[in-house]
Amino acid sequence: MSVFSQRAYPNEVTTSLEGHGIDPLFARLYAARGIQEYSDLSLEAKHLLPPSSLKECETAARLLADAISSKRSMVIVADYDCDGATACAVGLRGLRMLGASDQQLGYLVPNRFTMGYGLTPEVVDMALELNPRPSLLITVDNGIASHQGIDYAKTHGIDVLVTDHHLPGEELPNALTIVNPNQPGCLFSSKALAGVGVMFYILIALRALLRERGVFTVETQPKLEQLFSLVALGTVADVAQLDRNNRILVSQGLRKIRQGLAPAGLLALFEVAGRDPRAASPFDLGFAIGPRLNAAGRLADMSLGIQLLLCDDELRARSLAQELDRINRERRVIESGMQESALASLANLSVNEQPALCLWHPDWHQGVVGIVASRLKERFNRPTIVFAPADDDSGARLLRGSGRSIQGFHLRDALDLVSKKYPGLILKFGGHAMAAGLTIRQSDFDDFENYFREISASLLDDEILQRRCIHDGSLSPDQFTVEIADRLVQEIWGQGFPQPLFYGEFQVLQQSLMKDKHLRLLLRPIVQDESDTSVVSAVWFNRTQTLPQLAFLAFRLVSDRFREEARIQLIIEAIDDPLH
Repeated sequence: MSVFSQRAYPNEVTTSLEGHGIDPLFARLYAARGIQEYSDLSLEAKHLLPPSSLKECETAARLLADAISSKRSMVIVADYDCDGATACAVGLRGLRMLGASDQQLGYLVPNRFTMGYGLTPEVVDMALELNPRPSLLITVDNGIASHQGIDYAKTHGIDVLVTDHHLPGEELPNALTIVNPNQPGCLFSSKALAGVGVMFYILIALRALLRERGVFTVETQPKLEQLFSLVALGTVADVAQLDRNNRILVSQGLRKIRQGLAPAGLLALFEVAGRDPRAASPFDLGFAIGPRLNAAGRLADMSLGIQLLLCDDELRARSLAQELDRINRERRVIESGMQESALASLANLSVNEQPALCLWHPDWHQGVVGIVASRLKERFNRPTIVFAPADDDSGARLLRGSGRSIQGFHLRDALDLVSKKYPGLILKFGGHAMAAGLTIRQSDFDDFENYFREISASLLDDEILQRRCIHDGSLSPDQFTVEIADRLVQEIWGQGFPQPLFYGEFQVLQQSLMKDKHLRLLLRPIVQDESDTSVVSAVWFNRTQTLPQLAFLAFRLVSDRFREEARIQLIIEAIDDPLH
């Protein structure tokens, strides 16, 4: 059972925000999410952190400016997720806008099933077969751990520019230049910049340098702001922490999408997802658009997704988007089967007595293990790693895993501890606090499971493992409005700046099942003013158990439109029993 608590907020900040005309409810929400003063609410592009504070960003800009002018052949080495795909598309589109010719530019995406992650020697071999042969490789959303691949490229006379955001190991690779906000000595304060954000910053620095060299003036320079929509998609889909800098990037991108100023491929994804780009929200990017793009990298080839993001022809974009939508439906079927299989394997295990979960099955799909790990993590509130078989060229039987973590447990650091305490057990790994990937030998799974649980038990305690529902307090009767619901949907919520969750007591007037798996409700808020007899409709997705007549519920406030008539609706997230 979850422990319910209200998110704290400083009264002085709330009062200050109200003094600037901010609605009291939103003043409370902003203050609870770390907003300190009224000026922090401005998400205009002019408030972005300067590229000069991003270590080696200006060095990378000089490298690219010289490469463009000298007609060097450049190839972007992408990653196979949404962040990597958008970073690749932003890099290619931006470099073309800044003067690189189509003949100079190319891209490669490693096959996740045969090559693994990052710039490997096998990827370099692919690059060597291209015509023209590249003299510069640019990694996006990868490269910080690609020691072997970078060294191999150098032996063939190829320079490497690493643009990445993942946490580095103890030693940095021997690349010509590295741009990564998380590398030692980088003073860039937004450490949560996604891979696509890193690439965008390099382009901004490159444009400024080209102005200095007289290639452009302020009036004639390319409008890189056209790329904000792709930056926003990659940032949200990668679940990047929404500090102010990232909120600016996402806000600017959503503004472009709502204005219809986005690539045809991105707008086509909105169409196949049944979403209206004129009302685009972070929720759309994270739960409708991102998964469809990610599906290509999970089950097929992310080159398909990158082709879509580079496409400006509406008919071609629609065809590619429909194919991605089909692949995503296939992904859902595979995910559902894997999740059922995983739950069955846990049926006889006392999960609450385990500090962490590790699972694998010979029939599981490499491309979907991360999603299944996320689902299990949410269900059991335990760090979870899910593996699938992955044989390499030598015939060695390997397992590739993807892990998801909970607040208070740094997953990559935990894997690092396992790797140091038991050398050779993990063949390679990388990632973040909340997500990581790794490869082990199939024969070592039992040892890894035991050692990972051992390390997890030493880092976790009952407080971290306790499921918590942190809400934003109650709403007054006059706050259950379509206007407030619409404003809530349009705000920039996400990781680190959570979507508001409210709390209240309700009388359950009606309840029934919708599609045999969702609970449809009619509720009356219990308020001090007994003369207020208003009722609201509500839905609790993926719940079939009925509610008591009176219930304390945590909910999101949204608007529902039917035949052009707007009304509010509650999305129920949790039920509380204050007596326990």
